[in-house]
Amino acid sequence: MKYEEFYDFVVKVHSIAKIGLTYSKDPYAIDNYKELNELSREMLEKFMDVKFDKPSMFTKEVYPTPNISVRTLIGNEKNQILLVREANTGFWSFPGGWAELYDSPKEAAYNEVVQETGVKPEITRLIGVIDRLPHKSNKNVPEYVIIFEGKVSDNDYSKHCHEITEVKFFDIDHLPEMSKKLTIDELDIIFDAYKNNKVIFD
Repeated sequence: MKYEEFYDFVVKVHSIAKIGLTYSKDPYAIDNYKELNELSREMLEKFMDVKFDKPSMFTKEVYPTPNISVRTLIGNEKNQILLVREANTGFWSFPGGWAELYDSPKEAAYNEVVQETGVKPEITRLIGVIDRLPHKSNKNVPEYVIIFEGKVSDNDYSKHCHEITEVKFFDIDHLPEMSKKLTIDELDIIFDAYKNNKVIFD
């Protein structure tokens, strides 16, 4: 493994540890994430000359930029759209989530669909990019959401992650209660672009 590849690997482990510490509720998992966090931090500091008292991607001193999330609309020939049911809310949403370090936008969309549905999609086009700040009630955290269109040939959704309880196609004009992660205004904009083959951007 080359130096650059090893560096990327350690940074990836460090970022996973920080995500785990942020979202995990399991005390055993938290202990493991803490250990991973310290080990990867120590490796970066001692062996790779990365000093965390200086600006880096893991401190608040970096130049502030918006958070990036991705969502993918997957349709079928029956004018249906694939949705996933969130375990923590019981609501439905497009497969998606935060983009991870070193993933391109397309890779992030692909990985989120695999994780949340259990099947491998083909990401076919960019629907658009939405600045979520004007639509959100929380104006303190700027966020861009990148919307893709995709398709799947597999229909075995049994391997979805624990964050999802169900994966199902719905008629696009008769959808279940949608997650509040996207506002009604945003959903209207996204569906209009999807149905009319438009590209949207702010």
